[in-house]
Amino acid sequence: MGPELVGCRLVKRQADGCLLWGVIVETEAYSQDEPACHGYRRRSPQNETLFGEPGRFYVYVSYGIHHCVNVVTDRPDWANGVLLRAVALPDEPERVAAGPGLLARRFGIDRRCDALSVCGGGDLWLASRPAELSEPAVVTTTRIGISQGEELPLRWYLQASRSVSKRARGDRSPKPSEALRPNPRWAAELCASTMGSSEVRPVERLDTPTHP
Repeated sequence: MGPELVGCRLVKRQADGCLLWGVIVETEAYSQDEPACHGYRRRSPQNETLFGEPGRFYVYVSYGIHHCVNVVTDRPDWANGVLLRAVALPDEPERVAAGPGLLARRFGIDRRCDALSVCGGGDLWLASRPAELSEPAVVTTTRIGISQGEELPLRWYLQASRSVSKRARGDRSPKPSEALRPNPRWAAELCASTMGSSEVRPVERLDTPTHP
């Protein structure tokens, strides 16, 4: 599911009713059968959402400092999720959300968003890829920022984006003139109504395994 989320849009309704959105340009997958996953050792009140039904956000605090946003995938009672590592926002600095903590900070995401449906109904949801990103060039590489299982090829990013937190060795960042930037026109359908679940075509199913 990780590569399928690259190119989708993360949308957050702000306190004033305006929509903050950006294109997901980097993801990273985790599964209960490997030690880097939050559900590897035990199930607890803190990670209960990760063991729940797929299609919900799992938000946790990393090192007691910043929040990280995940999408629960696969099946209930099995900890499987995709970490949203980076998002590109229109008309903002290209690296304002280039990392899990920066992403959560820019969107104002915290534990109150935990267990919200990615298909809408709350103030945070996912929207499908715009037509221009229907078949994006996605790089598959290894995960970062972990001490176990870092050799697994379970990280994906949009090759044309300069908002990726860290590129694979040998893959140079595109020139600014050649890089993909979110088009403000892609926001038109996000403003069509007042309810998140009806503003865009949501990501419909998230019950497929995260492993390739």
